[in-house]
Order: sequence, then structure tokens, then C-alpha cells
Amino acid sequence: MKRFHFVSIVFLLLSLAGLWAQGRSIQFEDMFGMGRVADPHISPDGQWVAYSVTFYNIEKNRGNSDIYLVSTDGRLQRQLTTSPRADFSPRWAPDGQSLGFISTRDGLPQVYVIQIDGGEAQKITDIPTGVNDFSWAPDGQSLLVATDMYPNAASPEASAKMDEKREKNLAKGRIIDHLLYRYWNTWREGKYSHVLVVPVEGGKAVDITPGAYDTPPIDLGSRHDFVWSPDGRQVCFVRNPDKIVAASTNNDLWLTTPGSGKARQLTTNPANDAGPMFSPNGKYIAYMSMARAGFESDQKDLKILDVASGKIRNLTADLDRYVSDFVWSPNSRKLYFYTPWHGRHEVYEVSLRSGKIHRLLSGEFINQMDISPDGSFLVLARQAVNYPTELFRFDLRKKELTQLTFTNKERLAGLEMNPLEDYWLIGAKGDSVHLLMVKPPHFDKTKKYPLLELIHGGPQGEWGNDFHYRWNAEMFASPGYVVIMINFHGSRGYGQKFCDAVSKDWGGAPFEDIIKGTRWALDNFDFVDRDRVGAAGASYGGFMINWIEGHNDDGLFKTLVSHDGVYDQRSMFGATEELWFPIWEFNGKPWDKGSLYEKWSPSNFVNHFNTPMLIVHGEQDYRVPYTQGLQLFTALQMRGVDSRLLFYPNEYHFVTKPQNARLWWKTVHGWLAKYLHP
Repeated sequence: MKRFHFVSIVFLLLSLAGLWAQGRSIQFEDMFGMGRVADPHISPDGQWVAYSVTFYNIEKNRGNSDIYLVSTDGRLQRQLTTSPRADFSPRWAPDGQSLGFISTRDGLPQVYVIQIDGGEAQKITDIPTGVNDFSWAPDGQSLLVATDMYPNAASPEASAKMDEKREKNLAKGRIIDHLLYRYWNTWREGKYSHVLVVPVEGGKAVDITPGAYDTPPIDLGSRHDFVWSPDGRQVCFVRNPDKIVAASTNNDLWLTTPGSGKARQLTTNPANDAGPMFSPNGKYIAYMSMARAGFESDQKDLKILDVASGKIRNLTADLDRYVSDFVWSPNSRKLYFYTPWHGRHEVYEVSLRSGKIHRLLSGEFINQMDISPDGSFLVLARQAVNYPTELFRFDLRKKELTQLTFTNKERLAGLEMNPLEDYWLIGAKGDSVHLLMVKPPHFDKTKKYPLLELIHGGPQGEWGNDFHYRWNAEMFASPGYVVIMINFHGSRGYGQKFCDAVSKDWGGAPFEDIIKGTRWALDNFDFVDRDRVGAAGASYGGFMINWIEGHNDDGLFKTLVSHDGVYDQRSMFGATEELWFPIWEFNGKPWDKGSLYEKWSPSNFVNHFNTPMLIVHGEQDYRVPYTQGLQLFTALQMRGVDSRLLFYPNEYHFVTKPQNARLWWKTVHGWLAKYLHP
């Protein structure tokens, strides 16, 4: 008996050791505890990369960002700021010995500067309206600063005084005379984003983009929408000059000489032009451009404008790719850019002289890039579905990737997360459709698992090999689900024709892809249980969940989760903010002949609602107003369908606060388990 007992214990310990060696499944605290690496910038001498890392404290229900440095060989790394308030947006001063950054340590966000060899940070702006973004002048003597102001205010100080007067007024009614009066999760209060020239050593700030216009634009811009010329004499910026910006994608490039009070329009394309960047020799401005007015998801091409002649050349006209961002080579002879492709990205170089394009890197998911001063390497922010963003060096001659930062190495060490798997099937219109899969931890192919389908937003978005902090595939798989994600017609990264296919066909080809893809997975994988299938989606994905609710007569899906989804297209049009989007997607305004609001409105199929559904909505969501979720919940309750509403008074289109996010995951996992029993 004693010997048997001893052997049993040994066997048990060996079994547990095997499980520990495998790692454990990821939990909410693991995911939300990861350091979020962002915004890399290489120093002028090419020796350092400055970047920010954000960590969240779940119990305190807040996050905090700090600035870090890593040497470009990856050998040295240190934290540069340690304020309990947020420090972010690091920007190298031209001398290369100091860094500017935005901080909230004194309340309103302002620009601070710190020497990289140590010392205390010094505040160098005192803008009473705060700082949204900034950049250094080439001589380091002044800054470009973006801030929100009333258009009739002569200065930030005057705008701040108008705010004070407004706050003291006991009458809180808003008088609104034009569109667009609110955006995402904020009321604009009649303000616009303006760019100021601010002397570093003190002095009067000069507004160089006055009037009832936004710079940077409200949307469809880039991370660089106001930039100095290399000689510091001019500024190129982006502005939409149209009267009703809510119904227009007409961003254009403008050029001004600070102090002149005048601005010259450089592009007259009625569609979106944004992201200008001067060539280092100052002869050209490269930028990203779309061709079709009113369509926010058109192909984005890389163009160059000759500053002297005004002549424009499209460098990617023959490349069926959407340019995400770019950098100039230091000698002004090439541009490097990256594009989404099949759930990852590709990095290219294009010669300014010959126009020839070469692919340099493929198969990596990239957030941002920067180039070394000698043009020998790029620094890329890279991630994967089972690996949060870290910084990597890409040698342009050897085509080799070297990891520079290991922010989450210890946090990942004890976790088991499976990699992304790729499959292809024939979907709507006879086209190949991409299905991505994440298997649960400790996967056993001899077992049966419930199948959970995630549906992306956009609709011109895409699922990819990224570590998402809201719709994290590993977190969905963690309790024991096989997760599939289908990049249906309309998804980006499969050519512009494929991306176009969702417009005016919201419940058509994409829905067919989803149904065919789900059935394909059930037919081709023995480890999934066809009697335990669920789906969840947000934004357009939420619409698709609502559409499935009215088209699930065969009971394929046992339960559904709809986050911020459109329920009634007609009432949605009257309450959303960016009107160019529904006007394009549904062929006009609701009262126009031939419009498609009624055709693609889930509210018209209420009599077919019978699938249990969880609904999530935020009161501050002005993109898909929360009344859409209330209408949907009311319809389900009146139909007698098992349903639950998770409503946030302090969230918007995204759930961002740590404890709200924890409640989200707990509620979603609990609802799915009720019907799918992982």
C-alpha cells in the first residue's frame, strides 16, 4: 500500500510538472497587464530608439505611460521617465541630446524636455488649451503644437477664457448650427484643432491654421499631418476645406510660411490626401492619397509632389496595395512603406528615379516604422496573435530582423498561447476567402471543442496576426474554444476589388462568406462540435451579429454577442457623426431614391429573432449611438428571446477602462459558456 501510494504521488507530480511545462491559459489580468510598446523614434545619431510603454493598474482603474530608451544594437535599455502621470509621444530634439514629450504631470498635457543622460524634465510649453501633438523645428528653437480652440479666439489664452465663461454659465444647453457637432466620444463644443508655432525659449504662440477648420483633420489623417520643411521656413499641413466636413473625405495638403498669415492649397483632389512628409533635401513632399471622394476605405496610394513645379506622381499606381505609412531614405532617393496583406504586412522600397518597387519583408504584423539616419536599417513595431508589440531592427542590406525590446518576456513566460493558423476556402462570388484560426491552450485533437467565430469591424477592416487588447483571440480561446476569424468580402489586405465588395452589400457577400466559412470549418476539422457554435462581433461585426440574428433559421449559431452594432440603419443615419460613411455604403441618404438603408437594416427581420444574444453598448458611443443597442434589446425581450444588455455609462465605441474591460470579459465568457459549454 505504501509503495503504491508513493508511485501514485510520483505519477501525479510528473503529470503536474508536464502541465506546468506547458504553461497556463491566459487570463484577463495577464492580458491587461502586458506593457504596451508604441511610438518608436530613432535618435539623430542613430544610437538610440525612444519609445513609450503603457501599463495598466486594474485595481486603480487607470493606465500610465513612460518614455524608454533602447540602443539600436539592443544591448542597452533604460526607463527615461518615471512620473505617476502620463508621459508619451517622444520626439528627438535636433541636437540628439534631449527628448521632447507630452506629459500630464501638471494637469493639462504640455511639452516637456529631458536630457537623455539624466536630470529632471523641464516644461517648455504652457498652452492653456493643452497640447494634442507637437514637432520640433529643424533648428530646435520652436515647436509646432496642435491644440483645440474656438475659431473666433485670437489665441489659446482667449479660447481658455471663453471656456471659463462657459463653465460659469448655469445654463448648460448647447446651441448647434452646423455638422459635425460631436465625434467618437466627445462633444466638439464649436472648437477646432489648430496648429501653433511656439518659441521654445518663451514668447507668443502664433496660430498658423486659423479659422473653422481642423488641422490635423478629424479623421482619415495620419501620424504626421503637420510637418516642417527641412530648412524650417515652411509648414505643410492637412485640412478639409469643405463646408460640411461630416459628409466629406476631402482632406488636402496646404503650405504656409509661419508669420505670413497665408496658406496655399497644394492638392485639389476631391478625395482624401494626408500624411505629408518632406524629402530630406526639401525638393519633394510625399503623401498618401485616395482617388474616390466620399469613400474612406479606398486604396491609399503613395504620391510625391514636386514643391517647385507642383507636379504630382503616383508611385504605387500599379501596386494593388493600401499604403499604411512610409519614411524617406536619408538621401531622398527612396521611400520605404508598408501595406496590409493576408492578415500581416509587407514592407517595400520604391526608387524615386526609376519608380521600381521591391518587396523587402513579408509575413510580419507591423504597427509603425522609422529609419536610421544613415539609411541602413528600419526599426519596426512588430506583434503577433500570441506576442504583444515589441521593437525590432530590420537590416536593409541583410534583410534580417533583430529583436530590440523584451518588455513582456517575464509576463509571457508562464503562458500557453497557440500561434495563428491560416486556411483558405471558396466563398461568395467564387472567390478565395481567408480563414484564420487560434486553437485553445493544451489543445488535444482527439477532443471536441465548441467553435467561436469572431467578426471584425470596419467593415473594411481585417483580422490579422496581432495581439488585440479588446478582441484578443487568445483570450477568447482561453476557456476552451476553437476561434475562427474570416476575412470576408470587404476586408483589407486582399486587393482593392475585394475590399470594395462590402459596400452597398452589407448583408450579402460578407454574410455568405461567414456562413460558408463556418460550415467549412465544421466539415474540415474533426475537433470542432457542430452543435456548439457561437459568434461575436463589434461595430460592423456587431451589425453582422444582428443580421445573423434575423437569418439564423437553421440554428447554426447557438448564441451571439453583439457589441456596438447597428440595429436600425435609418435611425442610425440621423444620429451618427461621420455621414460620408453611410452615404457611400448605402448609396445615398435614407430619403434618396435607390438608397439601401431598409434593405440592410436588421430591424426589418425582427420576426425571425430567436437566437440568445448578449448586447454591449456604451452611452458615450457617438459613432453607433447607444440607442441602437437599446432598440435591439427591446426587440429581443419583446420577442421572448433570452437576452442580456451590458451597458456602460462611461465608455464609448471601445471599452477602455480596466475594470470595465474585466467586467466585459467576465460577462462575455459567462454568456458564451451558458450555451456553448467549453
